[in-house]
Amino acid sequence: MNKEEVDILKRALAREKAARKAAEKILEEKSAELYDLTQELQSSNEQLEKLVKEKTSELRGVFENIIDAYVVIDLWGNVLKMNDSAVSLLGYNNEIQDFNLLELADVSEAEHIMNGFHSIKYEGSITDFQVKINTKNRGQRLVHINASLIIDEENNPIAAQGIVRDITQEKAAEKQLIESENRLATLIQNLDSGVLLEDENRTIALTNKKFCELFKIPLNPEELIGQDCTNSAEDSKVLFEEPEAFVDRINSIIEKRELVLGDELVMVNGTVLERDYIPIFEDSTYKGHLWKYKDITLRQKYRQSIEAEREKYSNIIANMNLGLIEVSVDDEILMANNSFLEMSGYSEDELIGQIAHNTFATDDSKKRIVNENLDRKKGLSNSYEIEVYRKDGVLRNWLISGAPNYSLNGEVVGSIGIHLDITNLKNLQRQKETLLKELEKSNDELQEYAHIVSHDLKSPLRSINALVSWIKEDNNGKLDKLSLQNFDHIETTLEKMELLISDVLEYSSIGSNVTAKNDIDLNELVEDLKRILFVPDHISINILNPLPVIKGEKTKLQQLFQNLISNAIKFNDKAHGIIEIDVKEKSSYYQFSISDNGVGIDKQYHDKIFKIFHALNKSKDSTGIGLSIVKKIIDLYKGEIWIESEEGLGTTFHFTLKK
Repeated sequence: MNKEEVDILKRALAREKAARKAAEKILEEKSAELYDLTQELQSSNEQLEKLVKEKTSELRGVFENIIDAYVVIDLWGNVLKMNDSAVSLLGYNNEIQDFNLLELADVSEAEHIMNGFHSIKYEGSITDFQVKINTKNRGQRLVHINASLIIDEENNPIAAQGIVRDITQEKAAEKQLIESENRLATLIQNLDSGVLLEDENRTIALTNKKFCELFKIPLNPEELIGQDCTNSAEDSKVLFEEPEAFVDRINSIIEKRELVLGDELVMVNGTVLERDYIPIFEDSTYKGHLWKYKDITLRQKYRQSIEAEREKYSNIIANMNLGLIEVSVDDEILMANNSFLEMSGYSEDELIGQIAHNTFATDDSKKRIVNENLDRKKGLSNSYEIEVYRKDGVLRNWLISGAPNYSLNGEVVGSIGIHLDITNLKNLQRQKETLLKELEKSNDELQEYAHIVSHDLKSPLRSINALVSWIKEDNNGKLDKLSLQNFDHIETTLEKMELLISDVLEYSSIGSNVTAKNDIDLNELVEDLKRILFVPDHISINILNPLPVIKGEKTKLQQLFQNLISNAIKFNDKAHGIIEIDVKEKSSYYQFSISDNGVGIDKQYHDKIFKIFHALNKSKDSTGIGLSIVKKIIDLYKGEIWIESEEGLGTTFHFTLKK
């Protein structure tokens, strides 16, 4: 470093030293000023606190016992003092923690509350000031504030004090009341009845659109408020058929000041009005009245129509072929129509006032009628049969349909019974039961006879078959070809004869032995049949959709599917035979189909194939009974069966079974 550089460095250090000393001197001066300012502020705070204590001490007796919250704050919003109500409302205690009242204000109310503080500082007070605040424990509340400044002896503002009242519930109630009044006003304005509210001086306080419409007043309801109604009846009387009576009635009602309901008025245009008058009293002092007018023209027409219908049906009831009586809850006869009088043989004078079950019924039927009347008192209806004696002593059977009879208040006051003489029907029913028993006995005997005949017919067939076999064995090698062929024909005929006897017996047995119905899984049933039946290798049996589980007798359902599947196998002439089983579910039944691609059936035979002994293909394996058995089983299950087929193109049998 040369001399010149050393001199530059010395001058720089000297300037830095001088600057440091100048800074230290300034800092000492500022520190002194800050100290003086701090002392002055502390003194001011002490003075403020003293003045606040003095002021609050002066007011202690006034505010500590008030119900509403009392708060004292400085001019920056810091809480200096508050009473117990304020602690309860805000959830904060200034004796435990420092907090600022401005911080409690809702964010949306920031500008509003700042305006309030401005009014306190520069105007000296605020009144009726409402603001939302967020309390510590009670959430957001709406409060009402009246506040004023606290000033010192020199008239300088030092703090603010105020009464804070929670008006959250009050405002909510006020809002609900306003909403309720608005709803009520809207309801009245849109009522289907004309409303007119008058005060004690007959000045209009309220009316609505319907009133103006009914009385042809070309003004809005609001325009009528405050008008005098003293002469309104005179102005409106021309609208009514009896104008003077209309005016006199209004004056009479107002003079008496008593409740009137259901006055009917007829207007010249045919409209019928129903009028109600409701006087209004407050502590026994008359305050006015309310008129209500309702258009009942349509109701009046309905009433007249109902009266005409009642008269018409009264005539029908009086002359209908069914006997009708009305009795009280004690079974006292109140009314009887002409048909009942004819059925019983009594006159009307002889029946009215009599106890019904003591007048007609046999001893057993009396108990039944008494029990039925107890059901009527419970509001129950029923139909039942009883035996009765006519006036001439002849025993008859009556079918009674009884129902409770109600008053206008919905109370059971008796019952109404419609009577039908079923004596002849009962006699026919007894004859039918006798015939059914005889038929059942005859069927049992016939069934037994069929088994005996079957056994007696099969025995000689088996004997013939055995003899043919013995002859063939005894003459083994001695018989020529023609003789053996004849013996084969005899054996084939015997087999067919035995099969025919078995089928006839099976056909006659269907429907005779009814066993309990069980849940039958048709998928399992068909799989069992595929194992039992001889199904050639070139024929396949396919189930297109899962078959349902239905209620039925397994044996009969097995016969049904076995006969249809056997026919499809037996009469299939294709190199690759296909049998398809399908089902469609309907609302109350299942529709099945069994299809094949076999020989088919000509349309001219479609109506004949279900008849017994009708076989289209003559063979030793066919007796013409199989499809008859199928038809009989389906009839037993209240189903239907039909066929779709063309010769050479295959056959589809459709049938239904109820669920």
